[in-house]
Amino acid sequence: MAFKLAERTGRLGVEGAFDVLQKARALEAQGKHIIHLEIGEPDFPTPQHIVEAGKKALDDGYTHYGPTMGMPELRSAISDRLATTHGLQNVAIERIGIMPGAKPALFFAMMATLEKGDEVIYPDPGFPIYASLVRFLEAVPVPIPLVEDRGFSFDLNKLKDSITPRTRMLILNSPHNPTGGVIPKEDILAIAEMVQGKDIVVITDEIYASIYFGDEAPFSIAAVPGMADQTVIVDGFSKSHAMTGWRLGYGVYPAWMSDAISKLVVNSNSCTASFTQRAGLAALNGPQDDCQAMVAEFRKRRDAFCTAIAQVPGFRCPVPTGAFYAFPNIGGTGIPARELAHKLLYDAGVACLSGTAFGDFGDGYLRFSLANSLENLVTAVGRIRDTLAKG
Repeated sequence: MAFKLAERTGRLGVEGAFDVLQKARALEAQGKHIIHLEIGEPDFPTPQHIVEAGKKALDDGYTHYGPTMGMPELRSAISDRLATTHGLQNVAIERIGIMPGAKPALFFAMMATLEKGDEVIYPDPGFPIYASLVRFLEAVPVPIPLVEDRGFSFDLNKLKDSITPRTRMLILNSPHNPTGGVIPKEDILAIAEMVQGKDIVVITDEIYASIYFGDEAPFSIAAVPGMADQTVIVDGFSKSHAMTGWRLGYGVYPAWMSDAISKLVVNSNSCTASFTQRAGLAALNGPQDDCQAMVAEFRKRRDAFCTAIAQVPGFRCPVPTGAFYAFPNIGGTGIPARELAHKLLYDAGVACLSGTAFGDFGDGYLRFSLANSLENLVTAVGRIRDTLAKG
């Protein structure tokens, strides 16, 4: 008997990083040495005080159901953090939902908002899950190309022209995956002016917000006066505190959306694991030395890798100002991005991602994760140079 999957499952995409990782692991099983620059996961341990808080929570009995939208004390700590980082005073904890990762916070906001045929504007290249979820919900993806010589921010005129009466959502991501770009404050203010007062929900994906290399923290559209009623902040602990495996994220929702989000949580995962929330509380309230040291190390790696890769014939490497990725332009090689990424994996033993894994406008670029040792990053560049020299 032939069983049939629901049609909607065919509209879901995947993350290219995990596909490349699987291929790289297969090569390693054959004895080939691979330098992994494909996965966007900090290569640092979760800070010890956070681990100890998680262990203590288990010993203290935090092994049962918790409140649907999260423990009040963690939501309160996030509210306090928003006052410091965004200038948002007294954000009601009822607007904050703790999730098992940032993806549910994103997904639930889309599910609560989008109807069939609604248009969703998002950056391209961009996190592939954006377009995947838009298609899954039968909305219409509207990718807007990012501009390299604008630090991978939008062409604001193109963005403005793309807003139509059917536009229901705009997704921003700053610092940005895969480019490492940070949207300048003046661009954020211009974007806010375009959408403010319209029936458009803005999702600002700020999962990399604490990893930046400029003097000032990235500016959030949520901090623009009057934007609270139409902005969703998506954030979490995976990147900032090296807690990817803990599955702990959150959304900050407009008040009118919160009840719907709570219903979606109840119908999906009931609540987020209690002991991980206690670890999250320690992450916010405890020392930040390890996190600051991690960012400093990423900066050192960025400087070394971008300088070295830019000297490879055919490569041009804009210097990222946030996150932990490099996104060099490889147009000078004359090799399509997908083909070059394949060649580097199988011939050079360097696992990276084609820019096309992040959308059609990513062609001509490769994404390298800087979540590996400085020694391995330098070795990877040497392998890339040698492989291309051989033709």
